Amino acid sequence: MLKMRYLHGVHPPKPIGSYKTEDAVFLLKDISNAIQETGTEDREELIQRGKHYSEMLPIEYKPTKEYLDLFHQTLLQTADKVALSVGTVAELILKKRGEHLVIASLARAGTPIGVLIKRYLKYKYQIDIPHYSLSIIRGKGIDKNAIFYILQNHREAEIQFVDGWTGKGAITQVLKAACDDFYQQYSILLNSELAVLADPGHCVATFGTREDFLIPSACLNSTVSGLVSRTVLRDDLIGPHDFHGAKFYREWRQEDVSNLFVDRVAECFPNVLVEAEQRANQMLENPSEVTWSGLRDIGTIQKMFKIKDINLIKPGVGETTRVLLRRVPWKILVNDLNNPYLKHITILAKERGVPIEEFYNTSYSCCGIIRSVGEEVL
Repeated sequence: MLKMRYLHGVHPPKPIGSYKTEDAVFLLKDISNAIQETGTEDREELIQRGKHYSEMLPIEYKPTKEYLDLFHQTLLQTADKVALSVGTVAELILKKRGEHLVIASLARAGTPIGVLIKRYLKYKYQIDIPHYSLSIIRGKGIDKNAIFYILQNHREAEIQFVDGWTGKGAITQVLKAACDDFYQQYSILLNSELAVLADPGHCVATFGTREDFLIPSACLNSTVSGLVSRTVLRDDLIGPHDFHGAKFYREWRQEDVSNLFVDRVAECFPNVLVEAEQRANQMLENPSEVTWSGLRDIGTIQKMFKIKDINLIKPGVGETTRVLLRRVPWKILVNDLNNPYLKHITILAKERGVPIEEFYNTSYSCCGIIRSVGEEVL
């Protein structure tokens, strides 16, 4: 009875974002007219002084021509590679979990990957698996209203959570804790095993690759993620029966490459069908260990550079890109200054005047370190 009363109050989703509804449905509340972005420097200071990052939005800057050209060039060069990783993780999901699934991608880096997994399974197996994108927030957990909405509308299906990549593995841990909490509150057991395209941190067992390469969708923010902002959870904006919030950047439709990205990668599926299934079968026969080696590497960096808060260290290509796009970086560490997958890192660092140093022997191609507010990092 508790569950049904709760379900009755959940507001149904309203259209938001630029994906076709057959590709993705965002379980997010549109708060476009109710929130203004906070400048990068001000936002960084507020976060480091205790304000939660989910209560503000960073300013989303229009990509420069050079940066957009790099996105298109990278997409051209890596589309087959991304398609193979998508196919591998999709095959693993199907073989591990079966057909009665709902894909729940974690907004927003997980959204384009969820779209691609859905498309791959439909292309190869003619299975049309529902795909929703929902919010999970470090320090606050998962959007329970979104989970209840999925459970209400897909009673016989299991939920498969999907994200783009792993960094330190923070979201992996948040998801596990959220699923445990959900069971404690509602006696509903959710499978917390996260599936990702790339797992350089060695944090999950279901992944397409562990190589830390540039996934083109990591290059951009909303313009490759359905024109949707980061998710927001604030009491004055989000009611008890609302989904977590997001801003819809309708005015950026001319710059939107969300559908272009998934279309281009999906065009490569015929080239990777056999290899993706072979790789998935090999991974099932010889499972890779979840070692959390990336987190140990981060501990080494933290000690070497005397960084008090581990949350100021953002490892991997995707997370380093985020640091350069919406945080205040101190420096960037790279494993090889000539790594072709790090050209966009070099461009962004140059634009923002951020030094780059070579740093070897980690699980990651690069690592972004956020500047500590109020003190010098040694």
